[in-house]
Amino acid sequence: MANTNHYETLQITQTATQAEIKQAYRRLVKLFHPDSNSEIAGHEQIVRLNAAYEILSDPHRRQSYDRELHKRPQVAPAHRGQRTAAAQQQHRAAWQAGHDADDRLEQWMQQVYRPVNQILCQILYSLEEQLDELSADPFDDDLIAAFQAYLKECRDSLRLAQMRFRSMPNPRNVAGCALHLYHCINQLGDGLDELEFFPLNYDDRYLHTGQELFRIATGLRCEAQAAIKDIKGKG
Repeated sequence: MANTNHYETLQITQTATQAEIKQAYRRLVKLFHPDSNSEIAGHEQIVRLNAAYEILSDPHRRQSYDRELHKRPQVAPAHRGQRTAAAQQQHRAAWQAGHDADDRLEQWMQQVYRPVNQILCQILYSLEEQLDELSADPFDDDLIAAFQAYLKECRDSLRLAQMRFRSMPNPRNVAGCALHLYHCINQLGDGLDELEFFPLNYDDRYLHTGQELFRIATGLRCEAQAAIKDIKGKG
């Protein structure tokens, strides 16, 4: 790394402003970070980016570095051309990888996250109304039948959410969000199991346990939503 040109590492010119340096650094860190894209991830590249940014983002250290850079032997023209071509090729590969990652994220958002999130919301935020209706007379046959029909509808919707969730691989950078969705789906399944026991013995404990599992699932859905917003904010 002793002969590394920090300007080339950040893919900028020596006349770059501090704002351009920061922008280049953030863009490249996003591309090469292991959590962003596995195809171009690399610890050594991140180390080079950090070293370059540490020097060039400090005006005084940058001046010293520029003086040192001017003292280095000039690269032979042919060799410089080869290095330029290699740098351009690396930049194109990084750009393409980043573009592909964005495409995969958008596809996952459309095919998995949005439909799954919508189904989860429909299930999670409909329970209270159903319990309010049932509380009028928990032993009424018609109310019990309506409650059972509601639970069956929720179960069918949850199966659809599971199928959507498994319909395509999760991009690497949404692993956290996907994990929250996975646990949310499982909590909802357990909650429905508890609620379905109530019509069998009219024990209120099953309703309370089901409500608590729905509450936990709601928190997990919110965590997934926050993770998506964080990913979008870094884009």
